[in-house]
Amino acid sequence: MDERSGDRRVLILGGTREARELAEKLSGESGFEVVSSLAGRVREPVLPVGEVRIGGFGGVDGLRGWLRDNDVDVLIDATHPFAGVISAHAAEAAAALNLPALHVHRPGWRERPGDRWIRVPDVASAVETVGRRGSRIFLTIGRQEAGAFAGLTRPWFLIRSIDPPSAVLPPHHELILARGPFAVDDEVRLLTDRRIDILVTKNSGGELTVAKVLAARACGLPVVMIDRPPLPEGARVAESVAAAWDWLRTLP
Repeated sequence: MDERSGDRRVLILGGTREARELAEKLSGESGFEVVSSLAGRVREPVLPVGEVRIGGFGGVDGLRGWLRDNDVDVLIDATHPFAGVISAHAAEAAAALNLPALHVHRPGWRERPGDRWIRVPDVASAVETVGRRGSRIFLTIGRQEAGAFAGLTRPWFLIRSIDPPSAVLPPHHELILARGPFAVDDEVRLLTDRRIDILVTKNSGGELTVAKVLAARACGLPVVMIDRPPLPEGARVAESVAAAWDWLRTLP
């Protein structure tokens, strides 16, 4: 507990809609002082309310030192479901300092009737699968890993990300810079106009970008669905902001 104010100081590792909603919720409640941390991988991020820091911590040791030096009482990891490294660092740093920690981890999408999912464990497996199956691919995995497909010289790629990828991209591609949410009808039109025959995406979950999955179902297209990395062993998980708030209120 912060001796200066009497408020519980909470660090939210953010960058997601859930992180912003939780920061807004806590900022409006007495008894909490909130700091949100963004990795800085998006050039113009949507900022949460309240105090914000941007940039990495320098691994587990850096995060542990920041938590200690800034008198943090509670650590909440509300990063993207595929931010496996920072989630692991958060769990290790919190355990080292004996801090209560929570991972806000929205549920993943589930395969429904009409879906044609090809589930793969990682991006490397997605590259291998696309190399065998696709000719016109809609690639929606973010800018950081789009370069993994650069060695595929035969297919054509429609690549969508918020910011331009910095890596070398496949030789045959079109790049679209856009931020969700997207409408299903617009996604269907995009798939049809570009004659897409396979979608590649991560199982991010949530409503912000699910339209592409629904559009692929409507069009009868296969989806290479990249599974999430596992959370740290023994992680305490909340699947919603409401559940995270309930947990916070039970802390001694």
